[in-house]
Amino acid sequence: MKKSSAVATPPFLSLFLLLLLPLLAQPSDDLIDKICKATPFCDLCEASLRPLTPSPSDPKSLASAMATVVLGNMTDTLGYIKSLIRLSHDPAAERALAQCAELYRPVVKFNIPQAIEAMRRGEFGFAAYVLGDAEKQTDSCQKGINNSGADDDSSLALTARNKAVRNLCDVAISVIKSLMNGR
Repeated sequence: MKKSSAVATPPFLSLFLLLLLPLLAQPSDDLIDKICKATPFCDLCEASLRPLTPSPSDPKSLASAMATVVLGNMTDTLGYIKSLIRLSHDPAAERALAQCAELYRPVVKFNIPQAIEAMRRGEFGFAAYVLGDAEKQTDSCQKGINNSGADDDSSLALTARNKAVRNLCDVAISVIKSLMNGR
C-alpha cells in the first residue's frame, strides 16, 4: 500500500481558517479607504460607508450608497425643519423655515431618488449634477436662516445639519467623479 504524502489538517484548524479568511480578505474596506481618501471629507466618507451592511464592494455601489446616505440625512433634516416650524413663534424664523422645507422637499422626494436610479443606469454625470443641486438648495436654506435673524439653539442645530448635508453632498459628488474617472 502506498502512503499519501498529504498532511492531514486537524478539523479545528480548517474551521479556524474558514472563519478567518473572510476577515482577512476585505476588498471593500480597501476600496472604501481608496475612494474616501480622494474625497474632501475622508473621515465623513468612511464614517458613512463603513457601517453599511453588506459593505459596498464596487465603486458603483459605493456611489449609490453615499447618495442614499445623503438622502437619509436630508430626509431627517426635513423632518427637523418641519418640527421647528410647528414650534416657532417668530414669524421671520417661521418664514425662513418654511422656505427651507420648500427647498428640501423636492430634493428628498424626487431629485435624489432620481439620482440613485440614474446611477443604477450608469448615468453618473446626471447623478453628480442632482447632488450638486441638492447642495445648492441646502445653501439657499442656510442663507434664509442667516437672514431671518434667528440665533437660537434650534437655528444653530439646523445650521449644523445643513453643513453636514452639504459635506455629505461634496463626498457623494467626489465618489461619483472618481467612479467616472475610473479610479
